Amino acid sequence: MNTIINDIEIIKAKSSKINDVDFDNLKFGHVFSDHMLECNYKDGKWQAPKVMPYQPIVLDPSAKIFHYGQSIFEGMKAYKDVDEKVWLFRPLDNFKRLNISAKRLAIPELPEHYFMEGLKALLEIDKDWIPKKDGSTLYIRPFIFASGNGFHASPADAYKFIICTAPSGAYFAGEVRVLIEEKYSRSANGGVGFAKAGGNYAGQFYPTQLAIEKGYQQVIWTDDNTHEYIEEAGAMNIFIRINDTLITGPTSDRILDGITRKSIIELAKSENIPVEVRKITVSEVVEAAKNGSLKEMFGAGTAAVISPIAGFGYKDADYELPKFDDTYASYLKKRITDIQTNKAEDPFGWRYAVK
Repeated sequence: MNTIINDIEIIKAKSSKINDVDFDNLKFGHVFSDHMLECNYKDGKWQAPKVMPYQPIVLDPSAKIFHYGQSIFEGMKAYKDVDEKVWLFRPLDNFKRLNISAKRLAIPELPEHYFMEGLKALLEIDKDWIPKKDGSTLYIRPFIFASGNGFHASPADAYKFIICTAPSGAYFAGEVRVLIEEKYSRSANGGVGFAKAGGNYAGQFYPTQLAIEKGYQQVIWTDDNTHEYIEEAGAMNIFIRINDTLITGPTSDRILDGITRKSIIELAKSENIPVEVRKITVSEVVEAAKNGSLKEMFGAGTAAVISPIAGFGYKDADYELPKFDDTYASYLKKRITDIQTNKAEDPFGWRYAVK
């Protein structure tokens, strides 16, 4: 039986897969919840969204997503507290960034009501899929792609907005070592590096695979012009601690304005941790590693929250990061996750109650 809540049509699955899932041993993004949200753009406007059973998408071979890559996405998480209340973390920032990406890729911007009410309706029907185990969450993937047909190199006339959810464990397992890139670039000035475009990530896979073959897990991206400046860590923003100062690069055409990144900066400042948002050179990082002033490096993003870097490679040399207790990474990660899961006060107004 179909129902309509806040203009969102709800079509429930006939049966649930939830009893087949081992919630104590979840991989990241491998198991999918019972339902998804779908919203179509056609005839010049976004149509009303529907929550429906999770299912395959049928597309024509000439759909423009396959030929011209109009595809954007976001990454979010839903959390449950001890009282079973469901929370999101800064969801309006994800919505705003989705539309920033949409504008850059000539995709029609999405109405806020469809994003927020559709997301809440989806989480309400699949709330039992939100893991309760520490370190596990319900990962949320909103995305838009060109579904309109044609081989002409131009924006499509039809699009799909979909939200899928996946109960997930940790993004990384074990220590992470990275290779500072000397040849390939993630993005360039005037490009789409600031947008969460699918093609940005596709372009990273080959250089990352080369790094994996050398024994590293990820790449540290450098600027496209000189490869002298540190920019991002794999698919995350990067923070570097030299002595007691936390440093991260400024956002630009090439660097994603990460929501976790913004949260770390604001939280660190509130805790009187010295923070600098500035360009940082590879040579500065290497010299700090040599003289002992490099204390920490970590990636920051929705999937991993904060992922400490154990060591890095550059110009055929390897550098180990020191191991010690009470790191900025562990402290800031706990502070953020405690806010996200309603274990601590939220003085910033980041936590969002779903219902």
